[in-house]
Amino acid sequence: MSGYSRFRKRISDIIEVGYVEDFVGRAYDILNLMAIVINLTVSVMLTFDNMVAKYGDLLLMVEGVTVAFFAVDLVLRLWTAGCIYPKLSEPVALLRYVFSFNGLVDIFSCLPYYLPFFFPSGMAAFRIFRVMRIFRIFRLNAYFDSLNVIGEVIAKKSKLLISSVFIILMLMLAGSLCMYSLEHNAQPGAFDNALSGLWWACASLLTVGYGDIYPVTVAGKILGMIITMLGVGLVAIPTGIISAGFVEQYERLKIISEEEEEANLHFIRIPVDKDSELIGKKICNLKLPSSIIVAAVQRGDEVMIPRGDLEFAKGDVVVFGVEGATDGLNIHVKELELKEHHKWCGLKIKELDMSRQSFIVAVQRNGRMTIPKGDLKLKAGDRLVIYTRQYVPDARKGVI
Repeated sequence: MSGYSRFRKRISDIIEVGYVEDFVGRAYDILNLMAIVINLTVSVMLTFDNMVAKYGDLLLMVEGVTVAFFAVDLVLRLWTAGCIYPKLSEPVALLRYVFSFNGLVDIFSCLPYYLPFFFPSGMAAFRIFRVMRIFRIFRLNAYFDSLNVIGEVIAKKSKLLISSVFIILMLMLAGSLCMYSLEHNAQPGAFDNALSGLWWACASLLTVGYGDIYPVTVAGKILGMIITMLGVGLVAIPTGIISAGFVEQYERLKIISEEEEEANLHFIRIPVDKDSELIGKKICNLKLPSSIIVAAVQRGDEVMIPRGDLEFAKGDVVVFGVEGATDGLNIHVKELELKEHHKWCGLKIKELDMSRQSFIVAVQRNGRMTIPKGDLKLKAGDRLVIYTRQYVPDARKGVI
């Protein structure tokens, strides 16, 4: 990799949400967060006449500075788009970023602010697009893992939510058609076609009841009562699905938290192959840190007590016990084995969607333990050693 490529990759690592141990990246994350919060605060304050009268110049200056920061951030992200999508060509990666949700938000966060300087006649229209800046707040999701719970719940329950919304839409259409049949002759102005009752059906099903359109015939009123009662139950379905999802997620996190508190010792299995440095060594001769112990040695079908004079042999499987961190950081070492159809198979380590608080420190493949590089492509059967502060699914079983 050339110096230019390394520099661009480093810039990409900084401006993207990075690891907490990366001081420069972490500082940029904090600066970005502050810019978003300050810009949104100033945008709200500029809507108050008394604030504009007293601090108008200061607020406009702060807005200009934060928008300039957004503009620099946008230029850097356009420049490093190829690092975000390494499998795509540079032009395709650039277009992929520009038309992504984050890309559009980044563009509309700063571009409408500068367009009036070049096209003064369109100032009013550009001001409307400046409202898009509010969507930049969704970038906060990337900085706080806890906020991702909302997205996880919606993603897990997406099929159920789509089904419930589809049922509601069908009931709205059926209600509109029935009400047209019953009310058209009585009030043709309100229900003049089959779709004119959709607004009434929506208001009734959602129990809003604006009252601008309502049935006047007896049959229409009866149908309206039925539709309203059905709406109370049907509209509650998506709410119940999301609520149940949050409860499930909360219970899962609670169980994980309790397990993490109880599990002060974690175990890693290391096979002794023909090239292992452990062959012929005794346990008493190993210079292990005090926080690591040899918990067990499996030789064939026999599990042996790891006494000090036990000598390692080819084919042994050594189980090391690693003590969890006790400094309040909740840092653990965990061992995972990739199954055939796992989503990480075929991806490079640098392409993995992992928490910023997790690192792959070693990969065992074909009996060899190696220190991984970002370009290492994972395969089924790989055993990963992960240094993490976060819960990793099924890590205690050694399989994901």
